[in-house]
Amino acid sequence: MKRSSPHGRGQPQGPSQRQLRAGELVRHALVEVLREEDITDEAMVGVSVTVTEVRMSPDLRHATCFVEPLGGGHASAVVDALNRHSRFLRGRLGRHIELKFTPDLKFLHDESFNEAARMDRLFQDPKVQRDLSGQTDED
Repeated sequence: MKRSSPHGRGQPQGPSQRQLRAGELVRHALVEVLREEDITDEAMVGVSVTVTEVRMSPDLRHATCFVEPLGGGHASAVVDALNRHSRFLRGRLGRHIELKFTPDLKFLHDESFNEAARMDRLFQDPKVQRDLSGQTDED
């Protein structure tokens, strides 16, 4: 016999409140670690990194960190450098947070800024502007 979910729906529910709180805790601590520590990597020279979001796994042992490099760094090179130094960053992170386990860190480039810029360009298109204003070709 198939059991129904506790919420009465068969759809996934998304992250729990616990995951969201832990993600924010890790994000704030990771920002402090990146601010305090010098990562000796060629891709990180002169680059400031913004941690936009941290998504935690349900067991809070893995963290996916979305980052956006500022200061002229190539996003892929910066993300690769952060992933190479993730064990070092995890060690420093453990001193800043009070969780039962310090999560493993995986860094990904945050594409939301690129997507927002693409949508902004679409809204500036004259055809879209015409549609938004309610005008037609017959007017």
